[in-house]
Amino acid sequence: MALYLVSTPIGNLEDMTYRAVRVLTSADVILAEDTRRTGILLKHYAIPKKRLESFHDFNKEKKAPLVLSLLKDGQAVALVTDSGTPCISDPGFYLCRECVRAGIVVVPVPGASAVLASLVASGLATDSFSFLGFIPKKGKKKKDFVVGITGRGETAVFFDSPHRVADTVALLAELMPSAQVVVARELTKRFEEFIRGTAAEVCASVKGREMKGEVAVLVKK
Repeated sequence: MALYLVSTPIGNLEDMTYRAVRVLTSADVILAEDTRRTGILLKHYAIPKKRLESFHDFNKEKKAPLVLSLLKDGQAVALVTDSGTPCISDPGFYLCRECVRAGIVVVPVPGASAVLASLVASGLATDSFSFLGFIPKKGKKKKDFVVGITGRGETAVFFDSPHRVADTVALLAELMPSAQVVVARELTKRFEEFIRGTAAEVCASVKGREMKGEVAVLVKK
């Protein structure tokens, strides 16, 4: 059988695809980063829980061989992340790689992606871009991360914490004040917001603000 990488909504439940519902309904096993959160999603779409198991950073190495065994026995396994597309800065990558190495079919079930949603509505160039994952929390690693962006010509996209994004933008303003920056938060939700401008302008806009929700930051020199 195959491993299905099933994309789920990043906020707005209307963004679930018909195919995703069908695949999750027919799967023998559903792997989830957070089973409670996924349980709520399954209930919303009236999808039977069947066998719902956890798969996350802390158990991926132990769980992967068990999942491979299920797949080799002919069971259909669906993998979901907390929101969006699996394997994008989450432990699903590890399982996908192990399946590929074992010759097991991996099937993408496309859908919502915070990376692409933030990019296409940013107003920044989309012909060439890089996704850089999560920015380090603090210190030299964080500064080195931002310094690395200064040498890029394409649009850079990365995730950040709402509690640290003001500091991140301040660092961008210090190192590349004229760069175009977009802070995208609460994508597809009621309070969706895009804060656009130069690094210096966005820094002034977010300074002192209490930011909430998931945050994507986009930078273009």
